[in-house]
Amino acid sequence: MAKINLITGGSRSGKSSYAQTLAEALSGPRAYIATCLPLDDEMTAHIAKHQAQRQASQWLTIEEPLALSDALRKISESRVCLVDCLTLWVNNLLHEAGKRGQMMTESDLVRHCRDVLAACSECDGTVIFVTNEVGMGIVPDNPISRHFRDLAGWCNQIMAAGADRGVLVVSGLPVCIKGNLPQSDRAKT
Repeated sequence: MAKINLITGGSRSGKSSYAQTLAEALSGPRAYIATCLPLDDEMTAHIAKHQAQRQASQWLTIEEPLALSDALRKISESRVCLVDCLTLWVNNLLHEAGKRGQMMTESDLVRHCRDVLAACSECDGTVIFVTNEVGMGIVPDNPISRHFRDLAGWCNQIMAAGADRGVLVVSGLPVCIKGNLPQSDRAKT
């Protein structure tokens, strides 16, 4: 079973950079599962920036916005897998359900999260998930945004429960919320 790390924090907190640094400190082949869809120019530029940051480290990149558990099962030869990010994955699942005229329920989300954790149990090495803490800000003013916030919060809780280590990144600083920080990070906090 893979050692699972959940890296969470607010927008632009440094969580993706921290997760990549953590992944690159581990030995073995690395896979990056990207859940982001390039829906506009801003997201396309953001994706290109992340791709450039990984170029020198020889990452295998898999772009999978929906079937996260299937993607995890396909990278069995990788010793390190970085999934960025769960929040966009939840958004994609919610959007896909809406395209079918359905509303994604908490039960649907629980099933998806448990399948992802089951896929991790079939992997060796380390899986690092990045996610956003979207519930720490202003309460959204419309039902679909509140539903998304709630689903993202449930996803984070389920994944944190299944993780060996949880790290909250605040202003670029890792704060351990479950397990222990790697020795090299303890001096930063």
